[in-house]
Amino acid sequence: MLKNLKIGTKFNLLLMLVFVVGISISGAALSYVLQQRAQAEVASKALTLIQTINSVRDYTSTHINPLLAPRLETESSFIPETVPAYSATEVFANLRKNEEYKNFFYKEATLNPTNLRDKADSFETKLVERFRNEPETKELSDFRTLPGGKVFYIARPLTIKKESCLRCHSTPDAAPKSQIATYGSEWGFGWKLNEIVATQVISVPAEDVFTNARQSLSLIMTILISIFTVVILLINYLLRKTVIQPIKKMAKTAQEVSTGKTSSDFEQPSNDEIGTLAVAFNRMKASLEIAMKLLNKQRS
Repeated sequence: MLKNLKIGTKFNLLLMLVFVVGISISGAALSYVLQQRAQAEVASKALTLIQTINSVRDYTSTHINPLLAPRLETESSFIPETVPAYSATEVFANLRKNEEYKNFFYKEATLNPTNLRDKADSFETKLVERFRNEPETKELSDFRTLPGGKVFYIARPLTIKKESCLRCHSTPDAAPKSQIATYGSEWGFGWKLNEIVATQVISVPAEDVFTNARQSLSLIMTILISIFTVVILLINYLLRKTVIQPIKKMAKTAQEVSTGKTSSDFEQPSNDEIGTLAVAFNRMKASLEIAMKLLNKQRS
């Protein structure tokens, strides 16, 4: 098929092939890089927030709880500020009042919570069970799709590491009276030391980040396609001016010489390979003219 095409057409087809392959490879590489960058950005946000929340939990555990814990037996209502999980949840809820963080979510999902707002749903229950079945696993992270769009989550196990935690979660008899008065004696008991009872889950919206990545990819690809198009058109123009047109002239002159019009000379457009070819053709034409003259003399 290519044998029947002119050299300009062949070259254009090759340029188009290079163009398509180059754009495809560039698009795939850029898409991968931008996707990885988007994932890293989302993961960085989630890690920053979870570290911040853990700082709140630690502060509550070491500073707030020792101050308020003695009042749990005397108060008529339980003081939730003594619980690190409560402080972390409330601080995050306050953060979500900011428009920028309204779609961020934090939960200490517990299988058997004292406060039923911390009750683990089916997805969170599976996370807790996995942490229990895989004690060496300290963190799980992935993307999941919710009604509001794609989110990135980080989950970590929450283990009972202090005997003091069992005061409120071993048996109803050992729990502070204010706790029983506020939450009852049905939920949040039977916990054991070193047992994984919950998972700390933070979810960060990823839809906007990936949308921005796709928009960036579209913009970059548009720029690349425009640049490739200009380069191909420029190469095509220069090819026609410096290669195809001189070759066409040489082909026309060769055609004229082959029909006996020896007055035509091959024009030397430059000193490159095409110019050298023109010089060689002119020499060959001169040799042909001499040979023809000698042949004519012998005949006469």
